[in-house]
Amino acid sequence: MSGASSVRQLRVEQVTHSYGNTTVVRNVSLDVEAGQVHCLLGPSGSGKSTLLRVIAGLETPDSGTVSIGSAQVTGEHIAVPPEQRAIGFVFQDYALFPHLNVRRNILYGMPPGTRAERHAKMQSLLERVELADAASAMPHTLSGGEQQRVALARALAREPGVMLLDEPFSSLDVRLRTEVRETTLRVLREFNTATLLVTHDPQESMRCADQVSVIRAGQIIQTATPQDLYFFPADRETAETFGVINTLKVRREGTQRVTVLGCLPGAAALDDSNETALLRPECIALEPAHGPTTTGQGTVCTIEPEGGTNLIGVQLSQGPLVKARCLAPGNWNIGAAVRVRLRNP
Repeated sequence: MSGASSVRQLRVEQVTHSYGNTTVVRNVSLDVEAGQVHCLLGPSGSGKSTLLRVIAGLETPDSGTVSIGSAQVTGEHIAVPPEQRAIGFVFQDYALFPHLNVRRNILYGMPPGTRAERHAKMQSLLERVELADAASAMPHTLSGGEQQRVALARALAREPGVMLLDEPFSSLDVRLRTEVRETTLRVLREFNTATLLVTHDPQESMRCADQVSVIRAGQIIQTATPQDLYFFPADRETAETFGVINTLKVRREGTQRVTVLGCLPGAAALDDSNETALLRPECIALEPAHGPTTTGQGTVCTIEPEGGTNLIGVQLSQGPLVKARCLAPGNWNIGAAVRVRLRNP
């Protein structure tokens, strides 16, 4: 089985959807390319799952369009039924048929073919998701991770060009979540499937995605690579979503943007009408203080071990407390005098 399909792209344009008088998705646009994993990240109630349902054809939006490849499937006077869309959908609870064994669950949605062809495809899918010996098992006898992989195989049996995953790993423990996530993403990339994965976990989005769209109150706030989202967030709330952030007031001196730690190096994320710099701990460098300096003098006041790194809190002598991420174990001690400077991410 090639795992290929002629439909290889998802495009959502200006989609708005309401329940009664409450608008839950507002003017959302995004693209997912073939073989790409695109994460939709947001808290509960932000409109993530509703958008998936619109894409799948389970909800009809107030306005906007959805296209799969070159075919528009949602739009004005266009509403292609869910079963006719080249889409696979893995739900949060997997939604396996409890009365069917693994083999029959996977065969259920498979396109027509000879019995031999369908069973060969089913067995190939089970091998791809590392469940080659589980064809006769009933869903209730499987672990959560195994059920998730069966749900993935069943969705792939339709040979979709687009895969929608709604919080697929959230019910798994940490160790199993990592293992199942790696298997799932490997298989989807092997099939060159355009994947839209919904999650509320920022760390999961950073690990999984080629692109991340941050959604808040039904609106896309920012779409970027995980690295760009981390170092160049659109605003302070987005910055705080991905971890510790330092905020330093900025003033203009000619063409330069200056903080209490000196000039901002290169590109930097700004908030509050460009008056505040948003800087990750990786953008703060510490050095032992050897005599007084004109800028960046501080005292170590906190040390938070993070495993391979330490998060060092430094109270500036002429400014706020800032946090720097340094390799562990390091030679920093509480009360040590340090020089603090900015560096490029």
